[in-house]
Amino acid sequence: MAVMMLVEDGKIQLDATIDTYFADVPNEWKNVRHLLTHTSGMTNYPQDFNFRTDCTEDDMYMLIKTIPLTFQPGEQWAYNNLGYVMLGILIHRVTNQFYGDFLKQYVFNPLNMTTARVISEADIILNRAAGYVLVNNELQNQAWIAPSLNTFADGALYLNIYDMAKWDAALYGDKLLKHQASFDEMWNPIQLTNNKTYPYGFGWRLSETINGMRIIQHVGSWQGFRSIIIRLLDAQLSVVLFSNFDQTDVEELASHVLKIWNPELIVKPKEDKIQ
Repeated sequence: MAVMMLVEDGKIQLDATIDTYFADVPNEWKNVRHLLTHTSGMTNYPQDFNFRTDCTEDDMYMLIKTIPLTFQPGEQWAYNNLGYVMLGILIHRVTNQFYGDFLKQYVFNPLNMTTARVISEADIILNRAAGYVLVNNELQNQAWIAPSLNTFADGALYLNIYDMAKWDAALYGDKLLKHQASFDEMWNPIQLTNNKTYPYGFGWRLSETINGMRIIQHVGSWQGFRSIIIRLLDAQLSVVLFSNFDQTDVEELASHVLKIWNPELIVKPKEDKIQ
């Protein structure tokens, strides 16, 4: 969303090469669109990454540059967090604002999302929920991680369900994005280099109900929390679930909610295949 707002402002170009914004990136890196669609070839955090050690934005950038791509950009789809970490750094580069401050100024405040913020363990937050995990059949608190790792753009936001509803409602109008073409960019299937498509957009998995209604959705998990948003674009209907237990099957629960609302709104089984 933040990137597309900057695209509309002319500060980011989707098909500009990444070295337009970063002078010292590897030659294999291609364009911004690849980062948004998880087709960049980047990986998730390395297996030996220490989540208990603080690191700066520059530290993370230097680390990401050293990790080889797993495939050539545009060839495949593979979900990864580091591409979105890079997008947060890109937002900082082109706006001179930390991405969390950008969200606060241009998304949270205009929509009166009073609880929304980047995670801060230091802040005193009324009714803050705790995340829980199951370890050897025993319920435990979420694992502690270094505070700086909750400041990157691959997740780590706090907000309540009412503020999430405000954001969702804004996506049905022009409060955040002004042009329908911007939404079309976000919610159309990826075109791979072999001219085949993959059912994913800019951070959104694309699907449909059994009767052919368009669906976009995203599932996230972090530190004992799991969440999902399912948006039926043609019906202007959304289902959002937040859970503070890391093994909650939020996709199954959301599907049941849709079915209760309307039995015809059953989500087709997930198809992670190239067409």
